[in-house]
Amino acid sequence: MSDNSRTRKKGTGALPMTETRAEYARLMQQGISNAEACRMLKINRRTGMRWRHGRTVKKAHGRETTYAPISRIAATVISPRYLSADERVRIADALHAGSSLRMIAAALGRSPSTISREVRRNLTLRSKRYAPRAAQVVADASRKRPRQSKIAASTTLRDAVQKLLKEQWSPRQISYQLSVLTPTENRASIAD
Repeated sequence: MSDNSRTRKKGTGALPMTETRAEYARLMQQGISNAEACRMLKINRRTGMRWRHGRTVKKAHGRETTYAPISRIAATVISPRYLSADERVRIADALHAGSSLRMIAAALGRSPSTISREVRRNLTLRSKRYAPRAAQVVADASRKRPRQSKIAASTTLRDAVQKLLKEQWSPRQISYQLSVLTPTENRASIAD
């Protein structure tokens, strides 16, 4: 029986995706063609093209998700408090390899409860598998602030806060003062 990439079963000796992407990027830097690199790594040529050039996917309700080209992919860390996209892919690869949650947590330098929560929240309904890209999309969406903050929207409120800060009030004192006063008294008494 020949080794045809179309008839291969999923998970038969393939490299984890993080390693495959890193190897693909290395091959591209060496000047190897997309077709040859994909043949060597046993991935679809379309996947290689998407990794190389990036892509934009239109989803339901007109939302778009943009995946950056592999040349511009950097380990963008929003905050060490949050899991990065790379960490999520490493979690998926480790789960696919059969590692325990505690082993994954130790490898990533995270708490086991963080990894457990992440995996539990982001299991797909049909296959009951961890979905790292969907998890990243959900995390990105929850991090966005869809509206302007109150201080940015109201010049009167912003001026009042700046005035109290100049008078050496602490943010906690200012917050309490603003919560005590009603919005109309807030603008009139503090701004004076």
